[in-house]
Amino acid sequence: MPELVVLAEQLLAPVPGGTGRYTAELLAALAATAPAGWRVAGVTAWHSDVARAAVAGVAGPRRLPLPRRGLAAAWERGLPLWPGGTSVHAPTPLAPPGPRRGRRLVVTVHDAVPFTHPETLTARGASWHRTMIARATRCADAVVVPTAAVAAELRRHAPGPAPVHVVPHGVPAALLAEPDPAQAARVAERLALPERYVLAVGTIEPRKGLDVLVEAMAGAGAPDLPVVVAGPPGWGGVNLVAIAERHGLPRERLRLLGRITDAELAVVLRRAGVLAVPSRAEGFGLPVLEAMAVGVPVVHSDAPALVEVAGDTTVVTPYGDAAAMTVALRHSVDGDTAQLITRARRRAAEFTWSRAAEAVWRVHTGVTS
Repeated sequence: MPELVVLAEQLLAPVPGGTGRYTAELLAALAATAPAGWRVAGVTAWHSDVARAAVAGVAGPRRLPLPRRGLAAAWERGLPLWPGGTSVHAPTPLAPPGPRRGRRLVVTVHDAVPFTHPETLTARGASWHRTMIARATRCADAVVVPTAAVAAELRRHAPGPAPVHVVPHGVPAALLAEPDPAQAARVAERLALPERYVLAVGTIEPRKGLDVLVEAMAGAGAPDLPVVVAGPPGWGGVNLVAIAERHGLPRERLRLLGRITDAELAVVLRRAGVLAVPSRAEGFGLPVLEAMAVGVPVVHSDAPALVEVAGDTTVVTPYGDAAAMTVALRHSVDGDTAQLITRARRRAAEFTWSRAAEAVWRVHTGVTS
């Protein structure tokens, strides 16, 4: 039986982030849409406990003989440790050096940030990602990217013979389902959610531009609402409390939720007055799509991928322009956004994980035909 092996290692990362969500959603959707006769299996590096990498409908996860750091180093150095399978999908640039004879390799590259904005990553992280992305475009049978913006950046910074396929993300079913009112009330109480707020979703790190959001919310004319940030701390030591103090945003107007579940996010999103995404660079911007899908207005930076995903259904501000974001947030909270929300919901309905998986299957079966 032909087998598609998907590297599920990102599900075990200390901070899985957006690529962890992508891995979990794509894995489940690939299993649900598998062509007749195909099986989907997950593979990880060696961990004593791989339960968090288990996905319903997916075999495994099987464990490779090296721990994560050793596996990353081995593949970076070109050691041909093949994870098995007829075809392999790497949902991140952590991938074997190339396909074995008679086998296929497809790699997802989420963004070109290591080339375009290396200062927003650790030096080691930027270097490793540049090496692995450049090798994928040279050696893989195909590369998958989430937006045409990323495809264009790869052509400039990491050109290679591997065909590049644009496959957008989807919205998780857990976020689309309307939360049970009693359960939503319990979530709101447990998280001490304000009645209404400006929301940001994502790992707290330099690239996300949350310092700009805090400055915007401290500005004259900003909405008289608290800022709620849903996401774990990342690298870079971004201290939002200190930033708020520096700009004069009262501490009680900043609420840090840390990492939350999808069930909690479904509630947190729906109670928001507006989602703010002030990122310096993104490859897709899942929070933008998720807010669009549930009818929450969105204000975001002019990062090309965010503009591409949102179409004309959101409010765009120049990256780093806190004053412009202040005005946009105020308008989105106090103005009439009904038409934007209607268009956003319609556009978001076009993005599903089933469609994404079917497109990825076409890449794999097209490569192997």
